[in-house]
Amino acid sequence: MSFNTAQSFDETLLNARVRGIFADSLKTIREAVDVLTPSITGAAALMLQALLAGRKVLACGNGGSAADAQHFSAELLNRFERERPALAALSLTTDTSTLTSIANDYHFDEVFAKQVRALGQAGDVLLAISTSGNSPNVLRAVQAAHERDLGVVALSGRDGGKLSKLLRGGDIDICVSVQSTARIQEVHGIVIHCLCDLIDYQLLGQG
Repeated sequence: MSFNTAQSFDETLLNARVRGIFADSLKTIREAVDVLTPSITGAAALMLQALLAGRKVLACGNGGSAADAQHFSAELLNRFERERPALAALSLTTDTSTLTSIANDYHFDEVFAKQVRALGQAGDVLLAISTSGNSPNVLRAVQAAHERDLGVVALSGRDGGKLSKLLRGGDIDICVSVQSTARIQEVHGIVIHCLCDLIDYQLLGQG
């Protein structure tokens, strides 16, 4: 593929494109609010129950969803918007030696599942993030979580894919039902902030 770097674009068209992206994002957010709110509050309650019982939240995903997993675990373990004691959260996407050794010796589909089997305890919660709902390594992680009696919060998009169908009673399904990966990820970011806020609110009260 080659690019014509000399090509110029009308600034008006570029500005219109930016406004269109903002408008599309706002539309997606507005349409998601009523649909997702009960699932978000349910997910926060499940995570809070685990944390108060001395358990932890594990998080996993690929690409932008890996960044979301790290974002979420950092907000819990360090702090969100208020000072509080650290909360037990771990992203399974950060240890390159572990990830590459599992992928090399076994299969990339196992990079999260093997960690869940080793680190997960009954009563923990797995936050499984996949914009398509079809990431094989995330699906394997959910199966491993069920084997270890972890609760699961699925954060997905489109029709939820195989991930939504894999969930069992007590798990929480948060699915952003649009096709655009960018719009799904934008709403996922808001969902993560909602989860952090609700956990802090229930621990600390009105801030």
